[in-house]
Amino acid sequence: MSTMRVEDADQSFFAALRGADGAALAALLTEDFVLIDVMRGGEVPRADLIAAVGAGQLRFDAIDVIASRVRRYGGTAVVTGETRMRGRFGEDGWSAHSRYTHVYVEQEGRWRLASAQGTQIAGD
Repeated sequence: MSTMRVEDADQSFFAALRGADGAALAALLTEDFVLIDVMRGGEVPRADLIAAVGAGQLRFDAIDVIASRVRRYGGTAVVTGETRMRGRFGEDGWSAHSRYTHVYVEQEGRWRLASAQGTQIAGD
């Protein structure tokens, strides 16, 4: 059983993005992690996300978690929430107001993020 709470793991994910900490991301993400991109809906594999964040190509200037909720199912947890984010991809600025779903699994005594998807909130 994990000693870290799912909520703490989720906060660590956002902190790693804000801090451009590729090593922290690598430790948190499962080997088969996939992100569904909030801006385009494309699949971003683990290695691509870690590389883009670690190299500063994808930067998060702000991630404000407005609300989140955790639902646990044994060794799996689903976190849903709402964020406002802004940052840069290369030289292009971006911002998003979105709802997200994160799926965590317990592996080797800790919570690891297996899947993340963001969906833009219409009208923003």
